[in-house]
This record gives sequence, C-alpha cells and structure tokens, in this order.
Amino acid sequence: MASLLFFLLLLAISTTEAQQGESNVNLGSFLTPTTNSLWLSRSGLYAFGFYQQANGYAVGVFLAGISEKTVVWTANRDNPPVLADATLNFTTDGRLILQSAQGKETNIASPSDSATSASMLDSGNFVIYNSNKKIIWQSFDNPTNTLLQGQRLKAGNELVSSVSESNQSAGIFRLAMQTDGHLVQYPVGTPDTAEYSYWASGTNGQGDNVSLCLDDDGHLYLLNSTGTNIKNLTGGGYPTKDTIYLMRIDADGIFRLYWHNLDKNGNFSVIWSSSYVKCDPKGLCGLNGLCTINDQDANCLCLPGFASVDQRNWSSGCVRNFTAESCKSKDGNMKYIMQAVPNTVWEDNSFAILSILIKEDCETACLEDCNCEAATYKDGICRKQKLPLRFGRRVLSDLNIAFIKVGISTSTINRTEPMGREEKSGKNILILGISLGAFGLIMSVISGIAFYRNRVWSYRRLSNSGNVGTSMDASPRSFTYSDLEKITNGFKEELGRGSSGTVYKGTIWNDQKIVAVKRLEKVFREGEKEFQTEMKVIGRTHHKNLVCLLGKSVDWDLPEEEAILEEWAYYCFQARELSKLVSDKEVDKKQLERMVKVGLWCVLDEPSLRPSIKKVLLMLEGTVDIPIPPSPTSLLSTI
Repeated sequence: MASLLFFLLLLAISTTEAQQGESNVNLGSFLTPTTNSLWLSRSGLYAFGFYQQANGYAVGVFLAGISEKTVVWTANRDNPPVLADATLNFTTDGRLILQSAQGKETNIASPSDSATSASMLDSGNFVIYNSNKKIIWQSFDNPTNTLLQGQRLKAGNELVSSVSESNQSAGIFRLAMQTDGHLVQYPVGTPDTAEYSYWASGTNGQGDNVSLCLDDDGHLYLLNSTGTNIKNLTGGGYPTKDTIYLMRIDADGIFRLYWHNLDKNGNFSVIWSSSYVKCDPKGLCGLNGLCTINDQDANCLCLPGFASVDQRNWSSGCVRNFTAESCKSKDGNMKYIMQAVPNTVWEDNSFAILSILIKEDCETACLEDCNCEAATYKDGICRKQKLPLRFGRRVLSDLNIAFIKVGISTSTINRTEPMGREEKSGKNILILGISLGAFGLIMSVISGIAFYRNRVWSYRRLSNSGNVGTSMDASPRSFTYSDLEKITNGFKEELGRGSSGTVYKGTIWNDQKIVAVKRLEKVFREGEKEFQTEMKVIGRTHHKNLVCLLGKSVDWDLPEEEAILEEWAYYCFQARELSKLVSDKEVDKKQLERMVKVGLWCVLDEPSLRPSIKKVLLMLEGTVDIPIPPSPTSLLSTI
C-alpha cells in the first residue's frame, strides 16, 4: 500500500512538472504593455507578449534571455501598433485576442478546437492546447520572416521580410517554398516566374511537399515528403551547447543563417548567406531607382531626371523632377535630351527592339519617339521602354548602356542663350578673344626661343672666357638626368661624399670645362630639404673660394613605364616583384603586399569601388581579407 502511494505521489509530481514545462498560460490570463507584459518560456530564453514598435506596441515572440532583443515572430504584423492601454487576453472561452481600451477586438490566434491552455516553449514556439493536451495552434505554422531550430517552412508557404529591423511590418521581399520543390526569392507582388526571381535553390522537380528545415546544429537543408535530403544549404555540425541558430530573410532581401553563443554578450553572427552582392535583390531601390555598390554596401540613386520620393525609404522609388509634356508639340515649354548611364540594367519590358550599329542611333531613335521614355543599347540591339523602370542596378561587368529621356524647361534655356544683336555681338567678342589669344601665344613662343638662344650663347661665352666662377650673367640652368649621366660618364669618378649625396667629376662643352656633380642618393624628407637649401645658398653666393652653381636637375632615373606610379605598382604586384618598390631589403613582405593592395584599391577612378576609411583601417590591420585589386587601366577602374 505504501509503495502504491509513493508511485502515485511520483506520478503527480512528474505530471505537475510537465504541466509547468508545457502549459504555463491558463484561461483568463492577460498581458498589458506596461505591466505584466510577457509570458516567458521555462528557461527564460524566449517570451511571448508585447514589444515596443515605433510609438506603440506589437505582439509577438522574441528572444528575452539575451541582451540583443530579437523579434522572431509577429502577430498581425501589418496592423498599426497599439497604445499602452491595450490588453492581450486569453479569454475563459479559449480565445487569444488583442483588445483596445475602446473595446475593439483583434484575433491573435484562430485554433481549430476549444483551447484550454497555452505555453511559450524553449524552442521559441508559442502553442495552444485543447483539453487532451494536443497542440491545436502554434506560431511555428505561421512564420513571418524567421525560422528557428526545429521549425520548417512547408510547401506552399513563404517568409516575407520586414520593413526594417525596428519595424516588423511586411517588407518588399519574400522567400517562397514552392510546391514544385523549388525554394526561390522574389520581390513581393510579383508572379512566381523565373524572370522575377533573384535567387533559387535549383531543386525544382526533385520531390513533392519539400520543406526547408533548420536543425539544432545549424544544418539548413531541403527535405522532401519521403524524408530524403535533396539539398544542403549548410553542412551543419556546428556547436549545439549554449548556442542558438535562426534563419531570417532580412529587410535587404537576402536570407541569412545566424548563430549566437549564449555564454557571450556579443551579437548574432552570419554563418551563411543566399547572396553576398547586396544589389542582387530586385526592387531594393524602388521604381526608377538605381542600386549601386559602395564599399560592398548597397547605395540607392535616382536615374537622371528623377528625384527620390522618400530618402528614408528608398524602396518607395523615384519620380520625375519635371512635368512631362507631349513631345509632338513644338510650342511647349519643354525640350528633351537623352542622358546616358553606363553599365546599367533593369527589367526588360521593351515595347520595341531595333537592330542598330552604333549607340548614338539608339539614343536618337528614342529621342524622336514620343512613346519612348528610356532605352538600352548592347551588342547592336536597342530596346525602347516606357516608365516605370524596375529593378535598376549598376553592373560594372555589363556593357549595357541606358539612355534616359530628360526634360529641360525652355525658359531655362532662353535665359542662357543671347538673342538678336546680343548673340551676334557675343560671337564677335568670342572671335576677337580667340584671335588675341592666338597672337599672344605666338609671341610667347617667339620670346621663349629668343630667350633660350640668348641663354645658350651666354653659357658658351662664359666657357670660352673661362670666367665661370665669378660671372653674374647667367642663372643656373636645368639638366636632365641623362645629361648628367653623360657629363659624368655614368657617375664613374667619385670626388667625395656628403650627408645627403655623392660628388662626381664631370666635363661639359666638349670636355673643355671640368665640373662637380652632386647626386642626392638617400631620398628622405630632411635630406631633400637640406639638398635644396644647399643649391639655393650656392646659387646666390659668389666667392673666390666657392664654386659657382651652373645648374640643377630634378629628374629621376625612371623608365617610361614607371612614370605613372599606380601602373608601376600594379605591374610589380602582378609580377610578384614588390621588392622593386622599396629600397629596404628587410621590409616585411606580407605587410608590404597588404599596403600595396590597399593602395591600389584606394586610387581607383570609380569612387564606388574605393573602400571607406574604416574599411582601409581594417584591411591594414589584417582584420578583413583584401580582394585582388583590378588594374588601374582596366575598364572597371575607368567607368
């Protein structure tokens, strides 16, 4: 009898613990935004309840056990935030409703049976039970933008991005688990067809009822109805202890797998990403917008002739900054021109396709067509289009040229163009100015020749008289490096050394006059300054015990191909001959290569390709990898 009572006691205790672990929300329970605002999971990691959004509150599931409060599910996400006087009720008749102070009710969950209890599980799943402890509704079946460990995105369902990290309303991108087994990303509001997709798993036709699954070890994969893994997105095998994983389609349209170590107070880190080019998601910059890459981040611009609707929300796109008039009317206040935008692509929605040899003819064809508002030209094909232009982005490797029709007010043109006599007078002044300028240029050339000849004769006179040391008639002339090399016979005979250079014996004027040539050898800031000061002092001083300065050279012994520094540096980098760039044999080769690569990125002509100062510092520190820089003379660096 005692054994039976002990068994019943153990059964009662275990049942109570199970109920506490699985059913911690009873009928009649309620929450408010300011007091008693959430129902925690057993470990306290996840919570269901109110969280702050904008100037109000929303209801959802979020991570409460870490410093970075991350929302993973939102109820009625497109409804406006509620005020602080709202109440979340789990009513006595088993309904979960959000009630305003005015009595307006909104369903949070619609279970298939009468509810008796609910629970916030440690998996992040909020569930509602019937009287038999069977789950009749769960948040895992209604995902918004996130998948958690143990959760599946079933066939026919989709995840939709949020507007931003702080606004959980539905955004403009979706990840669809199609019934044909294909996992595909599209812009919101587009058909499930290939021309609108910007990422796909490539698993169409590989099984029925395929689901996207996330396991506890970070394994993200596609599973068909027979239990066969048809594709791994990540290999899994990541740590499971004190670690959580979540997959989310972010506001920028890319879906990523994140992990977080619960023992540390850091942020979520990315394990895997569907794309690493942030302009890949179609429609990121809205209608008539253009997505460009700047330091690996997406940057939205408006096409010529357009202005942003809302610079805080670029997905709202751009609108024309002029009022369009019929191009058939010659008496209107608008004149149209075409503006070219290279390396630009957008959705092909052309109404006419022409075979044209040169791009100028494509530009003219659109300008003269009142129905044409933009055109693209590539490989002899001209495509005419109407507004709006969708999915615009710059692709530097694409030779496609876009032409945008832009309107200019004729009143603006008239203010800048002279009329009648003023126009004629302006032309006369222009002709007269050009004539005077040409005459002045000719006189300058003649004067220069005369000055040069006089200077040469002066030096010859000095040479013949032998009175070089005391003459004041001639100023120091400029020598090239090759001149000095001939004078000294290749810097052969050394006369002495100084702190900044070496003095060599040389002869000038058919070996009739002996001179001393000092060459600056160690180019450092103080040495060069000292060398220049020495030239200035000697040039101004005339004394019987001091030689006279005949000339100077600021030329360098560089081949022609080394004259342009970035091209020479890139050549040395490509040929693995970076030692040519430095005179110090003891330099750290890895550090030198890192600095050269960073420098080559920083001097590219295209501003969008140059790294930011922050990125440069990280590159120099070795914190981030440095991609191989393009050639300074390549197409990529000249666009």
